[in-house]
Formats: sequence, structure tokens, C-alpha cells
Amino acid sequence: MAAPCGRMASRSLLQFMSCFNRTAVGNTGLRQFLSTSACRATLQTKVVTERVNSPWTLMAAVCLQRLPIISADFSPIEQDFKQLIQQLEFEKSLLSDHELRLLEDAERMSRKQADDYESDEEDGRRDQEIVLAQDLEDSWEQKMKNFQPEERVRADVDKDLTSLERCLDKTLLLLAEQQVGAEKLWLLPQTQWQEGETLRQTAERALASLPAAFKATFLGNAPCGVYKYKLPKAARTESTVGTKVFFFKAVLSDSAPPAAPHASLMWVKKNELQRYLKPAYTMKVERFITGQ
Repeated sequence: MAAPCGRMASRSLLQFMSCFNRTAVGNTGLRQFLSTSACRATLQTKVVTERVNSPWTLMAAVCLQRLPIISADFSPIEQDFKQLIQQLEFEKSLLSDHELRLLEDAERMSRKQADDYESDEEDGRRDQEIVLAQDLEDSWEQKMKNFQPEERVRADVDKDLTSLERCLDKTLLLLAEQQVGAEKLWLLPQTQWQEGETLRQTAERALASLPAAFKATFLGNAPCGVYKYKLPKAARTESTVGTKVFFFKAVLSDSAPPAAPHASLMWVKKNELQRYLKPAYTMKVERFITGQ
């Protein structure tokens, strides 16, 4: 009976130790969970308190982009690469149906001239008008001559900053003339945050408050950049130190009807921003703008 009793004692001891380990691990996980939940609740309370008592005025701005309508011109290296690819495709390509038809017509004409042509070959096509491949090419060339493509560069339209149709091969950004203190500045459309709304909703409201209606798609709920500035010392108070502007990116929808030009709105390219925006503001905006 000594051996069974020894096994039973060892098994009971192992079970006790395993239960102790599970209990310790469970308590540790519970403590971690409770501490994490408490930290989250504390952080949320802290954020709400800071938002209410913050000396910073919160604002949201929308960076509305009109994407290119037509493809951009090739650079010299892109043009050389295009010609190389076309040459390789031409050398490795097979004859098309039209090219095969040209060869058949040429062969038929040579046999006619050599009196080696049987009239039975045209018996099935006597009631139909015979159109040679060369005739098709002549008609296509005539249509090509009559076709007049639109101009890619329109100097009169490209100079009009209020026109949405300028610089069709470039990405354009919308700037709005807004009152800031005692002066008017060109900025991305912005407005002040109101309690109870998200910053994206504030950015959407800024876009909707413009004198022209734009239909846009916002790219996410998180801001893509922030710009912070302090008020002059004479204008600072205990409750107001400065302003934080959170930027949200949006793209003009293709289905949106063209908005009428307005004097307080203009569309500019990325390399034109420094003409109308302040240097520090321009530096923040250029960080999240891609393209030319």
C-alpha cells in the first residue's frame, strides 16, 4: 500500500501547486485588466477635462484636393522609356487582323496582275461591295484629320485662380479668404470646434459653410496634421493662449457639379502655396500633400 499512497500524495501535491499557479496567474491578469481599465477611464476623463479647461482654441480645417483630370506630360526619361517599350512590343508582337487582311489583299492583287486569279473566288462576294483594307485606312486617316483634340494647356484658364478647370494635369488645393483677428488671410477652410462634435464633423462643417457648395470624400477620421500658434502676449489671457488647427484631407468627388467661381475662394498648386500662406503654415501643410 506504500506505493499507491505515495502516488496519491504526489498527485494531490501537483494538483494543489497547479491550482495555486492558475490562481496566481489569474489574479495577475485580473490586476492588469483592472489597472488598464482604470488607466483608460482616467485618460478619457483627463482628455475631457483638458478639452473643457484647455487654454487652446481648437479648430478643424479641410484640405480639399482636386485630383488631376488628364495625365501629366512625360519627362525626358519617361519619354525615352516609353519609346523603348513600344519598340520591344513591336518587335515581339504578332500581326493583327487588319495587317493580315492587308497581306491577303496585296496577294490577291498580285495574282490578278499575273493572270493567276480565278474568278470563282469572288462568286460569294459579287452581291456585296468589296472594301479593301487600304480603303479602310484611307477613311480612318480622313477621320483623324477632321478630329480636333482639346488643348492641354489653356493659358487664359490656367491664370484664373478661381476656376476649377485650371491646370488639369496638376493637383489643386482649395484656399479660402478668412477673417483672423483684424486681418484677412488665405487659409485652408477652417472653423472652430464646438462641444459635442468630433473634429472631423467640425471639418465637414467648415467645408459646408463656404459660399460655394462642394461634394467631397473625407479620407479617414483622424487628422493628417496639426498647426499650433500662440496669440500675441497682449492678447493672451488665462483661458486663451493660442489656437490648434487640425487638418483633415478630402478629395473632390468626380460626380460633383462644377462650382461657380467665387472671389473668396481659389484653387492653387502645391508650388503656389508659399505665395498666399505664411511660411510656418505652409511648412505644416506641405508635409501631408502628395503630388505636384
